[in-house]
Amino acid sequence: MSNEAASTVHVVVGRPRVYGADRRAIARELAAAHGGVVHRLALAEHGIDRFAVRNEVAAGRWFKVGRHTVAIHSPELNETARWWRAVWESGSGARLDGVSALEASGMTGYHASVIDVTVPKSSHTHAVERVRLHLPRVPAPVVGAGIRKVAPDIATIHAAQWAATDRQAALVICMPLQQRLTTPSRLQLAWHGVQRSARRKLLDGVIGDVADGAHSLGELDFTRMARRVGLPPPSHQSLRDGPDSRVYLDVSWDDVGLVVEIDGGHHALALNPIDDALRQNDRVTAGERVLRVPVIGLRLLPQKFMQQVRHTYDVLRAEASRPRMR
Repeated sequence: MSNEAASTVHVVVGRPRVYGADRRAIARELAAAHGGVVHRLALAEHGIDRFAVRNEVAAGRWFKVGRHTVAIHSPELNETARWWRAVWESGSGARLDGVSALEASGMTGYHASVIDVTVPKSSHTHAVERVRLHLPRVPAPVVGAGIRKVAPDIATIHAAQWAATDRQAALVICMPLQQRLTTPSRLQLAWHGVQRSARRKLLDGVIGDVADGAHSLGELDFTRMARRVGLPPPSHQSLRDGPDSRVYLDVSWDDVGLVVEIDGGHHALALNPIDDALRQNDRVTAGERVLRVPVIGLRLLPQKFMQQVRHTYDVLRAEASRPRMR
């Protein structure tokens, strides 16, 4: 090789150095799979060393957004790019966890203000803006292709434990199930593996609710709630004749024609809302008043829901005792 050739070709991790438009085209292609960011090591493996990165940054075409992360298009990162930066920058073995792992797995309708990342306790970690680090002794294993993340069932349990409020904890338990990212059996198995939790009592109940519907709320539990707001004991699993079949009602006060249907997490899935609507409409056309109560609502806001039941019962009892005009 001539001295002239040697001065223009540099080997970087086994690849010849690239320049100009070729360099930028390669970077764009690498960044396309990561929301517009690329790791410096990936650039180096394609002949783009730290000096080339420095030149592109100095020219205002690329942007340093971390020790390892380079933004190719803009310093304003989208959510996908922020996930990759969080994993690349937080420490060796980092992986998305909690709500962030669920979002990366496809969950919609819920967005966390910070990115949850778990890193092995033995790793050297680095603080990253809007990233919350968790340092378990043994992190949950990584699953799936693409960005490093934990399995949805484990991420759901972690998200519920890290939630700011009990209401948020219940929400992030329900949503992955409703969107079919995990199953009740997998969720219960993941929960059984948790030895310590500040929300043990709450999550025991909520996970039971979404896994087993209204059956997780025992008859004695609802009767106790009713007694606390001054209601007489209700009937449970009362039998009614419908147009097509006989149905069982969750709770009823037959003396005033009040029915309470307790909806477990499965009620929002598939064709269940249609079946629920038909059941409810049958009872209404038969002259009964029907209240629908989410079982998780009874666990989070029992007083508010039971006050609604009490108010409806009082209204119906007053109507029943009112003299009828001939």
